[in-house]
Amino acid sequence: MAFFLIYWAAVGLLLLVGFIQLIVDAVYNKPLKPALTILIIGVILIVVGAGACAVILSNINIH
Repeated sequence: MAFFLIYWAAVGLLLLVGFIQLIVDAVYNKPLKPALTILIIGVILIVVGAGACAVILSNINIH
């Protein structure tokens, strides 16, 4: 259970850092590729994590 919380906290932190880096780099006319790479990795982790949660929750039988 703690692993899932750590995973989602890390994903949230990764996305937050990516958005902040994207905004700062855009303001100072720096290349945006590193920030976009971080955001793409964050989105991939969201998709994988949400898929894993869906699989785990689909096996729960509620009577």
